[in-house]
Amino acid sequence: MISHAHRRQRTWIAVTVGVLTATLIAGCSTSESGPAWHPAAAAPPSVSVPEPSDEPVAGVSPSEEPTRETLAEDVLQLKGRTPTTGSGKFTFSGERGPVAGRKGKLHRFKVAVEKGSGEDVDDFTAQVRATLEDDRSWSGSGKLRLQMVAGTDKADFTVYLATRDTAGRMCEQGGTNIRIGGVPFTSCRTTGKAILNLDRWRKSSTPYLEAKVGLAEYRRYVINHEVGHELGHRHEGCPKAGGPAPVMVQQTLILRGCKPYSWPRRNDKDLSGPLL
Repeated sequence: MISHAHRRQRTWIAVTVGVLTATLIAGCSTSESGPAWHPAAAAPPSVSVPEPSDEPVAGVSPSEEPTRETLAEDVLQLKGRTPTTGSGKFTFSGERGPVAGRKGKLHRFKVAVEKGSGEDVDDFTAQVRATLEDDRSWSGSGKLRLQMVAGTDKADFTVYLATRDTAGRMCEQGGTNIRIGGVPFTSCRTTGKAILNLDRWRKSSTPYLEAKVGLAEYRRYVINHEVGHELGHRHEGCPKAGGPAPVMVQQTLILRGCKPYSWPRRNDKDLSGPLL
């Protein structure tokens, strides 16, 4: 169900972006934008995904780096210029973390940040680890385990933070189109790579902004969503209108009648919806 706020969007935005979204979904595989192999994953054509402005409800000055200390839970998005293109080269974290999870197959992962993105690899690593090592994340189910390893170690996948242009190229090379209106908009997963788009990392998404859910919570969602694809999970629908959205709902684009929620588990149980 599309919210009343969406219906009030200007007609030309709804129609133009809706058509572009439908086109994007038709050409994607495992990104938030929708798998080509199942047309039911397409968002309704009137859904709009306008680029958030650079005006936050609360935030940091343009000269400050987006760090754990400055990103309070009530910050909706960060202001200041977001680099659209980086070097295409990455700095890998040298950290090694504990094994998260009680049993199941162990999946090892690395963390990397694009040089020229203006983001600190240690800060990004801390946010990825805090999310994936949480019992509400995938390892809390008891079906698998996760462990961060250093950039020099062997790993099953890497979590990347990349500028939108680099993310667009990386996703396209893996067979996924993340563009809306010609601009790389969403994040994606390709084999062995969970690629997070810097635009979304700093500016969040329309559903989260409209629900006034903080950027920190959106970041937890997008980490869990793309890693969920790497772990074999497909897109899902909303199981109960007005309830929390399963993390495999394409929450960057649409909530399908649910409310934003960032975790694969809730109340010590897996939270899922109908497969799309």
